[in-house]
Amino acid sequence: MTAKNNALSFQPGETVVYPGHGLGVITGIEEQEVAGFKLDLLVLSLDSGKVTVRIPLAKAKSSGLRKLSEPAVANQALEILSGKARSKRGMWNRRAADYQERMGSGQLTAVAEILRDLNRGPQQEEASYSERQIFEGALDFMTNEIAAVRQITETEARKLIEQGLASALRSSKPAGSEAAA
Repeated sequence: MTAKNNALSFQPGETVVYPGHGLGVITGIEEQEVAGFKLDLLVLSLDSGKVTVRIPLAKAKSSGLRKLSEPAVANQALEILSGKARSKRGMWNRRAADYQERMGSGQLTAVAEILRDLNRGPQQEEASYSERQIFEGALDFMTNEIAAVRQITETEARKLIEQGLASALRSSKPAGSEAAA
């Protein structure tokens, strides 16, 4: 019974983030017997009800399952998008592994950093296949969470994200113009 108290107070009907899978809705908490042990499980519906996942309550936190980001964190993530991209040094496979690790963390600000760093604007098609895949995955993840946090449509959330990314490209062109002001 301590597992129920330990489950970060997740409630049925609540939208949560399951790293590596995106947003889901808790549809219930059920008890199941597995290998002779009774387990309390969170039942999570992912991908608009197409996939159902059961996570032991005792493992919910260690699996990375978390509540939606606070509005302040969503605002911070949107601000990150308009920042200066981190330099692209080192081998792509190491950077790709770093991006995948950050995506797996499920943290909205980390995903925003990935989008900012991989952003090429209208030249996005010039990116390699793997860069585009990571960029699109991060864009989908952030779009879904921003939409849920702000209670807006995914189209509106994507427009906010694209505006942040576009402003980063505009501000990076005239180098040093703000330093003189």
